[in-house]
Amino acid sequence: MARVLLYTRSDCAHSRDLLADLGAGEDIVEEVNLTDEPQAMTEFLKLTNGRRIVPVVVRGAVITIAPDGGTEF
Repeated sequence: MARVLLYTRSDCAHSRDLLADLGAGEDIVEEVNLTDEPQAMTEFLKLTNGRRIVPVVVRGAVITIAPDGGTEF
């Protein structure tokens, strides 16, 4: 069982789908919804090298940007 940090936005269907998929597994998922938590944007932009697209999955030292498609904002 791993801890997964998931950056999402409320208006992103890809984010909702990925959150549901990850939640159905054994991982512990912590969601950071950038719509509700704009203060998290600074850290998000560091992780994505300035890319403004969600969802973003952080699993340990591995960062995956829009693994199955995403929404730019």
